[in-house]
Formats: sequence, structure tokens, C-alpha cells
Amino acid sequence: MNIFSMNNISTNIAGFLLLGFPCHRENQILFFSLLLIIYILTLLGNGAIISAVVWDEKLQTPMYILLANFSFLEIWYVTTIIPNMLVNFFSETKVISFSGCFLQFYFFFSLGITECFFLAIMAFDRYLAICRPLHYPTIMTGHLCTSLMISCWALGFLWYLVPIIIISQMSFCDPKIIDHFVCDPGPLLALTCTPVPMMELTCCTLSSLNLFAPFGFIMGSYVLVLRAVLRVPSTAGRLKAFSTCGSHLAVVSLFYGSVMVMYVKPTTGHDSGTQKIVTLFYSVVTPFLNPMIYSLRNREMKDALRKVLK
Repeated sequence: MNIFSMNNISTNIAGFLLLGFPCHRENQILFFSLLLIIYILTLLGNGAIISAVVWDEKLQTPMYILLANFSFLEIWYVTTIIPNMLVNFFSETKVISFSGCFLQFYFFFSLGITECFFLAIMAFDRYLAICRPLHYPTIMTGHLCTSLMISCWALGFLWYLVPIIIISQMSFCDPKIIDHFVCDPGPLLALTCTPVPMMELTCCTLSSLNLFAPFGFIMGSYVLVLRAVLRVPSTAGRLKAFSTCGSHLAVVSLFYGSVMVMYVKPTTGHDSGTQKIVTLFYSVVTPFLNPMIYSLRNREMKDALRKVLK
């Protein structure tokens, strides 16, 4: 479909056009197949971790309970965008309604923000386990673990609520074409009939706070963890501690490394190609890799997964 016909369609619909990845039919089939396989494997991998934690009594500890909640979060995170992407590959119009767009915007950002908070409390859990091992059972109780998880979900779903409501009340001018595969604040604000620099600044500030505050907490926790690990006299003890923290640090690096590229500068400051590639990495590739990262570096998790698979 050419741009002229898409402009005509966009003036006659009550919604937006999500361009996604416009390409030849053969490439669309390839991308569709690849995304579908990644989505299925992401569901299976994260679902296996949840099942292992639920069914194996040895994993009924705060560390693995947090991991199971994180896997549950990842399942819903990819589900907010991949099914719609798959449908759009073979859609003639690629239309998404206003309500559908802003619901996707809300859940996609809320789950992403929740992930930032979860990564922070998982780092806090590792800090307590390694730096305060004798006090760990009395500090990281079931009650505290549950309270931290509820706080993550609540903060995540409240953090961006007001800006999303305000943006949804704005008027958008034709052509309502979003050159992206997800309803993102940058492309949406670019479609408003009048410039809204204050809203761009607000979105940028909220995103930066959500990224840098948990990231700084994570880095501070691991500086203390590193100091404690280097004091461990035995090589085996140091290797075990590094192995326990290594998987979490790998996930933090993958997620924050890509997200910071997108949201630490004004939301309209990227070209569409960069937005799509970076968003695809942190929203699709990272949740796909997380189960492998956590299971391959953890003997207890590998043993539990073997039991689940059997």
C-alpha cells in the first residue's frame, strides 16, 4: 500500500494506522514466522520458570518467588505488542482504534516501568543474601517480599497514568499514521495538532526518573555486593556468588542498555528506524532471552526445570 492510499484511509478512520515494518510480502512472512516462534518460546520459557518455582519446594524462597513474578510480568509484557504485530503483518489497513492504541500504550509502559522496579528489588534481595547472610531470613520475610512485589505492580501502573490520560484527550491531525509497531509517546505526540513541549518534557522526565532511580539503586547494591564477594576467602564461594548475581546483571544490562537509548532524551528525538529496532530489542528480544539467562547460570533452576519437563 502506498503512502497516498494510506493517507486517504487515515482521514476516514476513527483511530491510527500502525505502519509496523512495511516490506515485501516475502519478508513479511519471514518476520511473521520469526516473531511467532520467539513469542511461543518466550511464553514457554517464562511459563516453565513459573511452574518450576510453584512446584519445587526448594525454590520457595524470596529470590525465586521474585523471579517467578518477573517471568509472569514478561509474559504479559510481550503479549501487549506481539499479537497485534502479528495481525498487522497481513492486515490491509493496519488500523488500531483510539481506545486500543491508548490501552496498549498504558499497559506497555506500565509493565515496562514495573519491570524496572522488579529489577531493583531483585538486586536488593541479592544484596541482603550476600552482604547480610545471617540476617537475610529475618529481613527478607515472606511479608516483606509480598509487600515489595505489590508495591512494584502498584507503582508501575500508576507512574504514567496521568500523562496517558492527558495525551488521550488531545486532538490529533491527519494523517494519523504512526510509523512504529506500538503506540509510543514520541510518534503520538508528533501527531498532535499543536506542539506540546511541556508534555514531551513531562514524559521525558518521568521516563528518566523511572530509569535512573532504580538503575542507580541496582548499581549501588552491586558495588556493595562486589566488595563483599571480594572478601570471601574461598574461590568456590566467590564463584558461587558471582554466578548468582551474574544472571541478574546480564538481564539488567540488556534491558537498561536498550531502554536508556530511547527514553533519556525527548520522545520525538529519534528517527522511526531507531525507535523500532531499539523498542523491538528491549520489548521482544530481552524477554525471550531472560529464561535462558536465568536457567543456564543456575543449577537449582536447571534441576527444577528438568523435573517440570519430565
